Amino acid sequence: MVQFNFLDWFWLTTYILLMIGCGLLFYRLGKRSESDFFLAGRGLPWWLPGMSVYATHTATDTPIWVSGVIYKYGMSGIWYTFFSAWCAVSAFVSTRIFRRSLAYTQAEWQGLRFSGLSSELLRGWVAGWQVFMNMFILGWVGIAMGKVCNYAFGWPTWVGLIFFSTICAFYVLTAGYWGVVMADFQQGVIAFIVILIVSVNGIIVAGGPHAILSKLQDMGQAWRANPFHVSGIWTGDFPLAWFLTMLVIALLGGFGMGTSIDWYAEAQRIQSSKTVRDASYCIWGGTLLVLTRNALWAAAILGFFVMYPNLSPAEAEMGWFRLGFDYLPHGILGFFFAGIVAIHLSTISTHLNLGALYLTRDIYHHYLNPEASEKTLVWVARIATFILLIGSFFYGLMMKEITKWLIFALWIMAAGVWLPNVLQVVWWRFNGWGYLSSWMANLLFSWLVVWILPHYGIIPNLPDYLQFWLLMGLGALIYVPMTFLTKPEPMEHLMKYYAMSRPIGWWGPVARQAKARGLI
Repeated sequence: MVQFNFLDWFWLTTYILLMIGCGLLFYRLGKRSESDFFLAGRGLPWWLPGMSVYATHTATDTPIWVSGVIYKYGMSGIWYTFFSAWCAVSAFVSTRIFRRSLAYTQAEWQGLRFSGLSSELLRGWVAGWQVFMNMFILGWVGIAMGKVCNYAFGWPTWVGLIFFSTICAFYVLTAGYWGVVMADFQQGVIAFIVILIVSVNGIIVAGGPHAILSKLQDMGQAWRANPFHVSGIWTGDFPLAWFLTMLVIALLGGFGMGTSIDWYAEAQRIQSSKTVRDASYCIWGGTLLVLTRNALWAAAILGFFVMYPNLSPAEAEMGWFRLGFDYLPHGILGFFFAGIVAIHLSTISTHLNLGALYLTRDIYHHYLNPEASEKTLVWVARIATFILLIGSFFYGLMMKEITKWLIFALWIMAAGVWLPNVLQVVWWRFNGWGYLSSWMANLLFSWLVVWILPHYGIIPNLPDYLQFWLLMGLGALIYVPMTFLTKPEPMEHLMKYYAMSRPIGWWGPVARQAKARGLI
């Protein structure tokens, strides 16, 4: 169990007061309007939302997940985090298209891309889904913090889950997105310093790079240092087929919106940037920091493996945290834990504000009270933030294994809507009914393929990559016929959308009509 001295407590206390101060400092800006509370008035230079992209994706659960996959697969496990690369592609494609739309949320964008009843149903569905998903994300990030506090201090997991999320809720409730993005900048800097210190120190403790490689050779585990190691074409823990699946998802995914659950947090940062160029730079810069962070973690976990080669999956998940708690001296130890709190709060704050955005803008403002004043909307946003916080506690207490839930949420539950997310951007004929049916089909098929049918022995437990492709195929059997059996979106609507967003891909009929009308 970790024991703090005065300097350790000083670092932690100072940091918590700094975050609370953010809420008080930016309260005046956050209370002015719905735009300020959720998008900081759309006036941020690229480096602020860019650091927020990085900080948001550096959560308490992230080193747990990365530790788990690197410990199991060696350096090739870093490709499990390669989905981040879709952001780099999106910086040049879907980021620009989305920023031109001026939609607050992905749900609101559906109303611009599609029309009629399908558009309204989609907006309500996507908004409701995002309220649920943000609670879900908050729960797994929160319980990850609970696990860390349990390991370090022996606290029950619910204490770490509730205590730090509640602190975070203070500055999100008061200052909204202004508080989130300004705190994220500080948190991102602190987190990167801590990751660098702990990872480099961990490599040194393990004997340095040459000693780690030598020990791996002696253990017959030299393959772990090869990031391109695969266990076979179709078989083993890390087959070539799974590697290629991840590359397809990452590289082509950037052409779509909503490629994974991460897009929705990126979308808020995109719309808070002051220009289209700033939006692109923020996604590119944030992604570069994420990939650098992953490399530091991966190298450190190789060192952890040679020191502790026979751990269970649950023990291995705590590898990076153990390098910090077990090997840093007092004084630095408190700074390390302050960095963990920074990592935690940056993600909690994002998803509290993001979930409240969908609840306020897309449900309350759009469906219940379109004439609401700005003052009313800000108060509804604060109430929505509180609802998200309480809901996250319930989800967090239900989760046991972080990695399993992350794989399911990031990959499998996105499988059936992965291609539709691309099609809605690049193909004019894809309509709202096709997209809506893809969502419905994927929710049903994902639970059947991953959980229900294997449980009853109807189908075997399939590898992740086979689950992904099977779900893609099953979904296509639903949304492709639905698209062609229903009418295309009205040409007038599509022309207005095309003139505003300038999408790429197969938009020839719409582009010709828009040019003939003088819209472009």
